[in-house]
Amino acid sequence: MSTTHTLDFSLAGKVALVTGSGRGIGLGIALSLAKAGADVALADFDISIAQEAVAKIRALGRNAAAFQVDVSQHESVNRMIDQVAKHFGGLDIAVNNAGVVSLGKVEELAVSEWDRIMNINAKGVFLCCQAELRIMRQRQFGRIINIASIAGKVGFPDLSHYSASKFAVIGFTNAFAKEVAREGITVNALCPGIVGTGMWRGDEGLSGRWSLPGETEAQSWERHQSSLLPQGEAQTVEDMGQLAVYLASAPHMTGQAVACDGGFSL
Repeated sequence: MSTTHTLDFSLAGKVALVTGSGRGIGLGIALSLAKAGADVALADFDISIAQEAVAKIRALGRNAAAFQVDVSQHESVNRMIDQVAKHFGGLDIAVNNAGVVSLGKVEELAVSEWDRIMNINAKGVFLCCQAELRIMRQRQFGRIINIASIAGKVGFPDLSHYSASKFAVIGFTNAFAKEVAREGITVNALCPGIVGTGMWRGDEGLSGRWSLPGETEAQSWERHQSSLLPQGEAQTVEDMGQLAVYLASAPHMTGQAVACDGGFSL
């Protein structure tokens, strides 16, 4: 017999962890989870920006704390998860957002750069999920959200290594969700589209580096929105936060790779 659930978007009483949460999409998701009522653990490689984000969460009336982590290192991830569980008394929601990007054609790409992208973006998600599961199993409840990308659904030139890492996140998420489907734990991938954070904006962002001759970064940014997105406008960190709140709330949503990309991908 199936159980009827009423979807409640309140996360009051829940503890959420967001990696890579000092800025950009990670911070946007952390703020949305806090607005929905969750207390938030902010983890980042740069502890100083995580500490700055703590004040923003506390301003919303929620408990928050900062933790340093290198998601590519097993011991660092396990130490961070144990610290979060001890500080907050458990863990209900985990958003594995930490990630990096770079550009390079396959023929020119250094093996070390391939390894760096894969270690943070793909291995980091695996290590975090493994450690989070250890805590969530204690309550037979958990909501894990792995941040992938539209580049995990559609390949982009000069981003083969990044696309490979994000395709890996989606495949891993689907398989892992099936392993824990009977344990009260859901696992989904959130796939951002074009969001105006540091990965895209600025001379060193994708819009700056993909600008045409004589084109400013701002013009390149507008062109990419217009040419790639059916809606013609970029998504926001608030969009990603709203989707994360939904995935943190939905009991029967699992194993999915959900894109918020203005209609770009299937």
